[in-house]
Amino acid sequence: MGSFLQRCLAISAMLVPLFGATLATAAAPAPAPLTAQNTLELQRIAAYLNSIRTMSAQFQQVAHNGAIGGGRVWVARPGRMRFEYDAPNAITLLADSASVYYWDKELNQTSKYELRQTPAWFFLRDPISFGPDVVVTRFDRVAGAVRVTVVESDRPEAGSLTLGFSENPLALRQWTVVDQQGKTTAVSLSDLQFGMALDPRLFQYQYLFTGSSR
Repeated sequence: MGSFLQRCLAISAMLVPLFGATLATAAAPAPAPLTAQNTLELQRIAAYLNSIRTMSAQFQQVAHNGAIGGGRVWVARPGRMRFEYDAPNAITLLADSASVYYWDKELNQTSKYELRQTPAWFFLRDPISFGPDVVVTRFDRVAGAVRVTVVESDRPEAGSLTLGFSENPLALRQWTVVDQQGKTTAVSLSDLQFGMALDPRLFQYQYLFTGSSR
């Protein structure tokens, strides 16, 4: 591609919806009808998510246009996440509690997003809850799996986040982001590891270009 902007536009359908997109006004979403049992399940899910302090996993990502990517993700809650994409996508996405940085290694250029404006914020905040600041728009249980879709009450324009879990034991397996244009990006997780020590530099912008220790 001839410029960083052109390159971003060419692959943003696969990458950017993980964290955000151009915002537009949206109507308040309708909440899903929840039973008492559903509410108990949401409390269980919130407790499980809050127990995750550090996490590492392999991921595979499928964009709305069928583009497929993958790599490894590291999480240090609250607020921090890093995606390293496998070749040929020379891309790193880094969240540092305030901002998200998109680094194109081939061009050695970055762009920046506000983390708070994106669906990823629900998973990275502390504590996680299904309180009045979010709307649960869908709750499904099918064949030993649970899927919960949430939208922030005061930021519906930021899109929706669907978390998918296996049951017995409860475990995060995937998430799906739908942006304000209706474009979907699905991420599946494997080789999940929890509770490891992670180098803080992994999530710091000033070390983004130096390949900090993992």
